[in-house]
Amino acid sequence: MTGNSSSGKLDNATLAFFQDVNTSIGISIIYVLVTAINLFGNVLSMWLLIFRTSPKTPSIIFMINLTLTDLALGTALPFQISYLLHGYNWSLGPRMCSLLTLVFYTNMYCSILTMMAISIDRYLGIVRPMLFRETRERKSIAVVSCLLMWGLVLCVLYPLMTTDLTYVVDELEITTCFDVLKLDMLPSVLAWATFLFSMVFILFLFPFCVTTFCYIKVIRKLASDSKTVQKERAIRLAFIVLLVFTVCFAPNNILLFTHAVLRLFYKKSLYMAYKLSLCFSCLNSCLDPFIYYFASKDFRQKVRQILNLHSLSSADSVKLEHKESLHNEYSKVRTESTTTSLITKRPHEES
Repeated sequence: MTGNSSSGKLDNATLAFFQDVNTSIGISIIYVLVTAINLFGNVLSMWLLIFRTSPKTPSIIFMINLTLTDLALGTALPFQISYLLHGYNWSLGPRMCSLLTLVFYTNMYCSILTMMAISIDRYLGIVRPMLFRETRERKSIAVVSCLLMWGLVLCVLYPLMTTDLTYVVDELEITTCFDVLKLDMLPSVLAWATFLFSMVFILFLFPFCVTTFCYIKVIRKLASDSKTVQKERAIRLAFIVLLVFTVCFAPNNILLFTHAVLRLFYKKSLYMAYKLSLCFSCLNSCLDPFIYYFASKDFRQKVRQILNLHSLSSADSVKLEHKESLHNEYSKVRTESTTTSLITKRPHEES
């Protein structure tokens, strides 16, 4: 996203970026891999969450919401791949450009808010269980929360829906999509500052702080209990969620803010780094199924059934061992009784 005056021409660095074939091919390869993993993992996840997981707890509802945004991204990425391989030349019109850009950023920020909601749900269930039990209509609250997430994200990203995000680069005879933004897209510098502040601080930094706080509290609570298996899963879940934040979301949002400030006030650019970070932000759609695996016991069991990994819990293992020991004792007793009966029968048979 490079700032540009409505009448000025692009600088040499931006023109060189559009002519860098190796970078566009490299980003396209990453997008191809992400698309394949995204569609396979999230179609399977959606099927399990909707048709094979019950009851529909708040966590499951949040996971369905997260999967929905990931699938939307998976269907949009092929258009981005085609755009890159055609030398940043967009041929599908302004409306389609706005739609796909909206899908990209909606996926990112809805994912961030949904992960925050999952962390709050786990915090209430483990750290504040009494408050959690007293809260009725939790399913309705989860559904309303998902709708509010979408509403908040769409409100912040409203300028992307109402603006022509295409830009004709006369020097290269191409039409870009969201790679060059006109400065008059928003009426003033204050409007730009509000737009960027809302994206970076409200939709990223605040949810990140809440999510980190919730998982730290959950891990501390479980550390004081004897349920080591549950503690290990909570730690793994926290690790994956924080990994998604730090690897996928943090670089993109930090570079977005830094690049915009440099572009608006100092006429400098970090767009190459920002473009690469936007590429890595899509990796969250591949990591989300791992979040479902550690967050939902029912989802975990269904995945194991599909993969024929019917691993038993420790309690089940104890039960099985107990049954096997009883079976062995029974077989031993039966064998001894059979042997005794044979011994007692032999004198009669000889007589």
